[in-house]
Amino acid sequence: MTFSSVVFLFIFFPLTFLLYAIIRQKTIRNIILVIASLVFYAFGEPVAVMIMIISIILNYFCGRLAAGEKHAKLAVMFAVFVNIGLLIAYKYTGFFVDIFNDVTGLSIPVPNIRLPIGISFFTFQGLSYVIDVYRNKNLVQKNLFYVLLYIAFFPQLIAGPIVRYEDIAKQIEEREFTVDRISRGMNRFIFGLGKKVLIANQMGLIADTTFSFAPGSIGMGASWLGAICYTLQIFFDFSGYSDMAIGLGCIFGFDFKENFNYPFISGSIQEFWRRWHISLSTWFKEYVYIPLGGNRKGNARTTINKLLVFFLTGFWHGANFTFIVWGMIHGFCQMLETYQIIPTKKKWFKPIGHIYTMLVVVLAFVLFRADSLSQGFRIIGNMFSGTAGDAAVNAQIFACVTGLFVIALVFAIILSTPIFKVIRAKAEKTKTVNLYNYAAYIGSLMIFALAILSLLSSKYNPFIYFRF
Repeated sequence: MTFSSVVFLFIFFPLTFLLYAIIRQKTIRNIILVIASLVFYAFGEPVAVMIMIISIILNYFCGRLAAGEKHAKLAVMFAVFVNIGLLIAYKYTGFFVDIFNDVTGLSIPVPNIRLPIGISFFTFQGLSYVIDVYRNKNLVQKNLFYVLLYIAFFPQLIAGPIVRYEDIAKQIEEREFTVDRISRGMNRFIFGLGKKVLIANQMGLIADTTFSFAPGSIGMGASWLGAICYTLQIFFDFSGYSDMAIGLGCIFGFDFKENFNYPFISGSIQEFWRRWHISLSTWFKEYVYIPLGGNRKGNARTTINKLLVFFLTGFWHGANFTFIVWGMIHGFCQMLETYQIIPTKKKWFKPIGHIYTMLVVVLAFVLFRADSLSQGFRIIGNMFSGTAGDAAVNAQIFACVTGLFVIALVFAIILSTPIFKVIRAKAEKTKTVNLYNYAAYIGSLMIFALAILSLLSSKYNPFIYFRF
């Protein structure tokens, strides 16, 4: 089940919301959210839900042990083994078997293991909980039910943001359910729904069409179009889901931290990662980079630490060399910026810093989207070679450039900037803030209506998180 599905919008969420609103007792409300979360996950993963529950129980007991004195380190090591082991078993077994076969020349059967949706997210949350308890014994939660709610809570379960336990620990036990929170949460959810359905899906249609053809048949213009569309698709898909998660959390009394902060206005790759998928980059910083020594052990060690983090960041996204190379490109560019080989701190570089950043981001996302490195590099080659490609193929790609696509592209460009945030900030300093709020709510109603019309009239509603 996805947030942008008709089942979620018109059956699951309304029923969950009504039950939650009718019942005032906080313990029963938590029970409602846990049951709803398990149903939400089991709707698409009836078997894997047991894997998640077992993972949560193991992390709960590891947390209890990590809060003690005798076996704390052992508990953390076991939690790392279990959580990373789950990821390797379900996400990377086939990848490693393929490599082993290539190296040895053997033909060991590659297991066809179904990847549980959201496993990359709930294992990271479980692991962060145990490590945080080890660092701060006061964070330990003795109520298994609370840990279950923390990890399995459906708004952030399958696509993030990755939430740290200490950020919502108090809200699990005591939180507000008010008209104001419902209003703000619904507004944020609808905004994210619009980003996903009205923009990301339009961009994805062209991106999928482009990458479905053999690279040699795609012309230069079509290659650029596909690359840019995928970059916009993944941003509005990811950030749209984050907005919906933050909105749903707000409705039920939880405050999740922002996960995206206008990354496309960045003037460097370092700035891009301060704005892109913030919860993931923060996770790797807190639990990998800093424990490795961060920047405290000299320039050479700092460089190695950063490259390792970006290797793992890429590998976290999927079992393919395309993701690894994507991560290493970002890590390598950060290294060049750190040593000012790419002079991002120079005043004369600032006017072209944004162009450089977006060029790296778009080209790297070509590899991220490609099924193989050869496909990705050939499409990048097309973008700079002036190749004409196959006229019929190019015609099919450009035929997707409809009026709706152009409108979506215009809004994509606008929403990639903080223009509405600036307008609201100015409105709050004047008496027009109420007018702005009314306009925002009217806009939400329009976005919701258009999103529903789009969902009902089109079967194209991809869920790109199946890859992660």
